[in-house]
Amino acid sequence: MTLADASSLRLSLSWVDYALLIIYFATVLGIGIMAKRRVRTSMDFFLSGRSMPAWITGLAFVSANLGATEILGMAANGAQIGMSTLHYYIVGAVPAMVFLGLVMMPFYYGSKVRSVPQFMLKRFGKPAHVVNSIAFAVSNVLIAGINLYAMSIVIEAMLGWPEWVAIVVSAGFVLLYITIGGLSSAIYNEVMQFFVIVAGLVPLTVVGLHRVHGWSGLKEALLNTEGISRLHLSAWQGTGIGDVTNPIGANWLAIVLGLGFVLSFGYWTTNFTEVQRAFSAKNMSAARRTPLIGAFPKLFIPFIVVIPGLIAAATVGNQFADGTLTYNDAIPKLIQMYLPSGVLGVAVTGLMASFMAGMAANVSSFNTVFTYDIWQEYIKPNMPDAHYLRTGRWVTAIGVVVGIGAAFLAAQYGNIMTYMQTLFSFFNAPLFGVFILGLLWKRMTPAAGLWGYVAGIIAPTVVWIAYLRDESLFGSATAETMYGAIYSFLAVMVVSVVVTLFTTPKPVSELKGLVYGVGSIDVKGDVVAGDAAWYRSPALLGTVALALCVALYLPFL
Repeated sequence: MTLADASSLRLSLSWVDYALLIIYFATVLGIGIMAKRRVRTSMDFFLSGRSMPAWITGLAFVSANLGATEILGMAANGAQIGMSTLHYYIVGAVPAMVFLGLVMMPFYYGSKVRSVPQFMLKRFGKPAHVVNSIAFAVSNVLIAGINLYAMSIVIEAMLGWPEWVAIVVSAGFVLLYITIGGLSSAIYNEVMQFFVIVAGLVPLTVVGLHRVHGWSGLKEALLNTEGISRLHLSAWQGTGIGDVTNPIGANWLAIVLGLGFVLSFGYWTTNFTEVQRAFSAKNMSAARRTPLIGAFPKLFIPFIVVIPGLIAAATVGNQFADGTLTYNDAIPKLIQMYLPSGVLGVAVTGLMASFMAGMAANVSSFNTVFTYDIWQEYIKPNMPDAHYLRTGRWVTAIGVVVGIGAAFLAAQYGNIMTYMQTLFSFFNAPLFGVFILGLLWKRMTPAAGLWGYVAGIIAPTVVWIAYLRDESLFGSATAETMYGAIYSFLAVMVVSVVVTLFTTPKPVSELKGLVYGVGSIDVKGDVVAGDAAWYRSPALLGTVALALCVALYLPFL
């Protein structure tokens, strides 16, 4: 079933609900118009002039991630694989965010690069940079399509518009406010959207839990609903090596290495969509604290995303089993079932905010990489800054148009989180392998960076094709992405080491600030008044975040 046929998801909005939506959209455009006053240079448009305080960039960092994959995708995972979805937040997110803030950001921010691919350029040279820039551009428009598709689901449910009309209208609105105000518009809107998203999902979770008679009632309902008996509320149950009975279909080693290490670190440390928010921070201290501040709300997001997915499984799980609904429908279906007028408008506005935040993040990072790393570097170098500002606005439009096509591709997947994770295994996993080896090993050569990265893309692609031909190879499509990421990382390591042995490394003098132990990075020199306060220490924030990871796992062991 496609959502074009899903008349059962039609939402009955009152004038109050529509009024809330109108106010929200007017506010978004207003923020874009106000942000335009600050856009005078390409640096203002693409990186907010590197002037943002840490609390703004921290909230924008996590809000940029609260797109379709987080709301619809993680709720879909909750309905499909249960509390195992918690792995995506605890082992699969926060440790990598801490690593980004404490280890990677000093290299990124200290090297004064304007994008993640530009760091690849400085460390490994132009061939690796070209491949990385193109791969990033492709992956980002595909991910933007996921957010567009998710937004069309809600618009279709509200208004009954055809899917293609909902996609085009959604794309047009995001294009408008990003083109007007650039990254500043996206960041300020993402901060507002964070609170709107939370306000929309908290009532849904509370009402849903009340309807299933609390946590104990939810657990009992999951055991008794036809077609979902494999779901459980223990995150690690059934993950033993040789005894895999969990819904993910992967053992604990694949979860820890594939999801917790390669996919997680690959996404959070190399995905410019999120990292761009830290690049816009006003100084090194703010840049390092950006992902650390974002880690705290990230720890608690599963309680308003995954639990609604579990509630959907417990209440309409038989409709997932027989194909009446797809797992992507979990959140819209609960909104339809449980929320009254007024609260319904808040929830729908929260959903719209999440999809717009996600797509805006993808588009703003796409236009930055294309303009700086492809257009300026190889096609039109040494042009006036105004030329790159105009190019950025045109590229934004092109990215949105291509994203519309990608939205129809995303519509073919019953669980968009699995689709997203497949893209991560193709693009982010190999990039992390190249970066981490290049940061730790000064002998690694530019040729090794290029061919290791290419091998890292080919390896998970081969694994994915093999799985499509024979699904018995892995326990599930989700498990395939974890194993694919592991093979990607191993391919990077092996090929990079072999190529390095037969090629010439860069002179050490060219690696200062790019490799651990070569030169030094000043992480304190630009600290301004107030940044040195003990409670703003990156080390303290990171330690507390990791301690909370352990504490939040304990009830679900």
